[in-house]
Amino acid sequence: MAAESTAFPLLTAMLMLPLVAAALIWFFPGGTPRKIALAAVLANLILALWVFGQFDPSNAGFQMVERAVWVPTLNLNYTLGVDGVSVLFLPLMMLLFLGVIIGSWTSIRTMTRLYFSLLMLLLTVTLGVFCALDTMLFFLFWEATLIPLYFLISLWGTGPNRRYAAVKYTLFMLAGGVPLLFGFILLAFNHAAVAGGGVPDGLSFDYPLLLNTAITPESQILVFFLLLVGFAVKTPLFPVHTWLPVAAQEGPITVVSLLTGLKLGAYGLLRFVIPLAPDAAQQFHWLLAGLGVVGILYGGVLAITQTNLRGMLAYASMSHVGLVVLGIASLTLQGMQGALFQLLNFTLVAGGILLLTGFLHHRIGSTDLINLGGAARTMPMLSAFFLLFGLAGMGVPGTSGFPAEFLILMSALGTHTGAGLAALFGVVLGAGYFLGIYRRVFFGPVGNSMVAEALDLRPRELFMVTLFGLLILLAGLYPAGVLDLTRSAAEAWVDRIPNGG
Repeated sequence: MAAESTAFPLLTAMLMLPLVAAALIWFFPGGTPRKIALAAVLANLILALWVFGQFDPSNAGFQMVERAVWVPTLNLNYTLGVDGVSVLFLPLMMLLFLGVIIGSWTSIRTMTRLYFSLLMLLLTVTLGVFCALDTMLFFLFWEATLIPLYFLISLWGTGPNRRYAAVKYTLFMLAGGVPLLFGFILLAFNHAAVAGGGVPDGLSFDYPLLLNTAITPESQILVFFLLLVGFAVKTPLFPVHTWLPVAAQEGPITVVSLLTGLKLGAYGLLRFVIPLAPDAAQQFHWLLAGLGVVGILYGGVLAITQTNLRGMLAYASMSHVGLVVLGIASLTLQGMQGALFQLLNFTLVAGGILLLTGFLHHRIGSTDLINLGGAARTMPMLSAFFLLFGLAGMGVPGTSGFPAEFLILMSALGTHTGAGLAALFGVVLGAGYFLGIYRRVFFGPVGNSMVAEALDLRPRELFMVTLFGLLILLAGLYPAGVLDLTRSAAEAWVDRIPNGG
């Protein structure tokens, strides 16, 4: 893939702006930290839209590339860039962080400066995950997400076991980082062997260069499994998923919306695992399809059994990401575009519905079904948007979930018929658990005085979820806008796979 450089470092500016905001927060007490964080995210949203405006969809390579020497003795470079796979994540991620700040505006009342500065640090490193084109730089950003998330979960979690949840999440991610690191090192050593430059002169961690470096079938298999295990932990895939329901129940709901809305693990599968080990991916496509189906059915069945809204949404997220993995496993253009479309959906749909759950929790003080019921009587706007986001998660026509799920299911039925049929059953399960829990939460008699006295969405909350809702409807009614933007990059992705198409 060709890389197209840029004169002005837009991506670096996006990375630095939240860090500057995090530093400024400590110089201003009171409610100012919220305003500084809000201003930083709005400014970054403008920069992200600038990147989007300069992006050329017909170019399958990386654009707006920024490069500087980082560790010359190991050939490590600070390299950033975007392509059709990553460019849409930037503005959507800004919208989700904007929603998190609005959701935290009144719910976070202790250590606000620390909270919002950690949120800004998390924004920087998450941006780095989507923009890094050096595998070691990517790994640095990947591991750095643990620092703010550990403190955000342990200090501002709403459950009694929040510290346990934070430790469990951190240990799982650290364990997943080990095979990732070994996989990237193996690729660098393979490049040294192919180039004949020896170690360390021949080492390369440059992602575009590694894409075009020959690698033996045996090494490909090893790289495939190392990266698959590493990314599976954060996706999460069964059986390394157990951190997610714990974090969802114990952590602050605004932070959980980031964990479910930004599926970094699934992005890693799409970005690194298949392109860097295409022959191994073709050989083990059945394994990916199997992991996807297990996630769809396991997450769907457990979602039905939940008695807490957050628990249901956590397992629903696992079920939906299983559908993404199934789309990736098809190794076709339709499957890849459907999987990418669904990952983009998560930012608005999964992130948005968790934000609404946070609004509900802030008003009622609980997300246990026994304490809810009849919420639609006092919170009709919140109930209406919750339904819209839930219908999008179900893939109802007219919402952004429909074209994504349709592409995935069509590609799966063509390449893994049995898995595709199982996924269809999983879609039915999804409708069952959402509609069942929606009826119990928002309809029926009001049995809790907190529900009876609750206020509907505040103007700032209503503005945010309305924006999410409009984008969901726009992408559902005009999916070609997303598909045309990602097509060139998706075709290049498929062209790397033997017999792909």
